[in-house]
Amino acid sequence: MWLSHPGFLVFFLPSLSLQPILLSLRRGQSSVSYAQSLAGAPETRLTALDNGLRVASEETGHATCTVGLWISAGSRYENEKNNGAGFFLEHMAFKGTKKYPQTALEQQVESMGAHLNAYTSREHTAYYMKTLAKDLPKAVELLAEVVQSCSLNEAEIEQQRGVLLRELEEVDGNLQEVCLDLLHATAFQGTPLGQSVLGPSKNARSLTRENLVDYINSHYKAPRMVLAAAGGVNHEELVGLAKSNFSGISFEYEGDAVPVLSPCRFTGSDIRMRDDGFPLAHIAIAVEGASVTSPDIVPLMVANCIIGSYDLTYGGGKHLSSRLARLAVEANLCHSFQAFHSSYSDTGLMGIYFVTDKNSIEDMMHWSQNAWMNLCTTVTESDVTRGKNALKASLVGQLNGTTPICDDIGRHILNYGRRIPLAEWDARIDAVTANVVRDVCTKYIYDKCPAVAAVGPVEQLPDYNRMRSAMYWLRF
Repeated sequence: MWLSHPGFLVFFLPSLSLQPILLSLRRGQSSVSYAQSLAGAPETRLTALDNGLRVASEETGHATCTVGLWISAGSRYENEKNNGAGFFLEHMAFKGTKKYPQTALEQQVESMGAHLNAYTSREHTAYYMKTLAKDLPKAVELLAEVVQSCSLNEAEIEQQRGVLLRELEEVDGNLQEVCLDLLHATAFQGTPLGQSVLGPSKNARSLTRENLVDYINSHYKAPRMVLAAAGGVNHEELVGLAKSNFSGISFEYEGDAVPVLSPCRFTGSDIRMRDDGFPLAHIAIAVEGASVTSPDIVPLMVANCIIGSYDLTYGGGKHLSSRLARLAVEANLCHSFQAFHSSYSDTGLMGIYFVTDKNSIEDMMHWSQNAWMNLCTTVTESDVTRGKNALKASLVGQLNGTTPICDDIGRHILNYGRRIPLAEWDARIDAVTANVVRDVCTKYIYDKCPAVAAVGPVEQLPDYNRMRSAMYWLRF
């Protein structure tokens, strides 16, 4: 058995006396410093095809690669009648194309030892494949088939309809997803951002092949697509593959009906789904946050790192760095909490989600809002330094493979028109001071109407007016 100790590995040999054998670890021998990781980050190359489709790649020299198509389409581009169409298409994508029936498509992917996957969010859709670098041409060909030539067989649509309905039932059992979907529904009520990605069950039952074809024709346009790749990829080769497989994608809209995103207003409000049969209450409180391109996004990310997160399984107890986490331990306030920021093209949600016992709801809500007020008024330089270090570690740590890097490239090109390098993020984080955090948090949090969603035994959740009055302090 072994235990860790700062700078050492401590081994206990069960057959001997319990005298630890200390093996010194020479620092820096098999690790890369943070500065080296920034300086050594490969360049992301970007090329645009004649039809507007962009090709972006980062070459790392790995034997594997991830390649995918990121599309500016999601539930925000849907309406009440076709909400869920994007998610339905994601399910249909792997059920065969005009060239490859489902069995043939699966055989092609399996013969390469590859993984084909997809996801849909509120503003983006992605289809991507992880494979050996030598199989990049075949991977691009299969992705082109999936996106451009999906068969949309009527029988398969009916079969997937049943799969979708079962998946909707499963999601209803995930109270975190239910709570955060309700938060969007009340915060952005009456706007497309209030719709869930999966859509309502009535749409899963009623969507037709024509609805899916209309969705593809309206949104799968070349200027809204990015072919991204990371790993053992050559950019010139990738551009050539894109030209041969994606040049046929249209960049024109029928009747010049270019879809324009309508503004999604934020509404301070609350929604409660009380069910005393659940053992724990799931609650989220949020204010309108910054858009993905706003300069305020970095100070808000630092602020969220200061609040941090907590789970009952964490060690550390009262020695945790986050003040709210220490309070959660000492006063047994909750089972877990997490500060979050969901950013969209023109708005966002900054909030705290927590899971707690029905008798601790009021206390946890009080201290969560108190943490916000501290960010606006009394946050210190040491708090900000800790938050900045945590954010830097998170930014570097999440890019731990070709798939997350590829996803980062695709989303960055859609959001910013370029890949923001880690060194630039680092400089932006370094520029954040305690005064900047106080000013930005005051702008977004102080005396603003929050949106609140609660699921479970939530009788103790305070009245909305009380929660609203805790968004400022009476001070002279």
